[in-house]
Amino acid sequence: MSQITTAVVALKTVTLVLGGLITFFAFQAYRRTRAAPLRSLAIGFGIVTLGSIIAGVVDQFSTVPLGSALVVESFLTAIGFGVVLYSLYHD
Repeated sequence: MSQITTAVVALKTVTLVLGGLITFFAFQAYRRTRAAPLRSLAIGFGIVTLGSIIAGVVDQFSTVPLGSALVVESFLTAIGFGVVLYSLYHD
């Protein structure tokens, strides 16, 4: 495994842990308060985290070109951040 591959795997792991924790705590807050914006926040961060992990898995374990994995990651990141933005303006 090259140094770049090792760095990418390490950073994707950190992203999974941190994104997972943010998603978990936002969902816990939603369960406590039943506030719809917190549910949307949890969903948004979950989508962003999922996109990052899917791109990492596709990059490491498939023959799909790296550019395709980046497109998938960017798409899910944009959707996730859109949901996060929605959560901030949700009544």
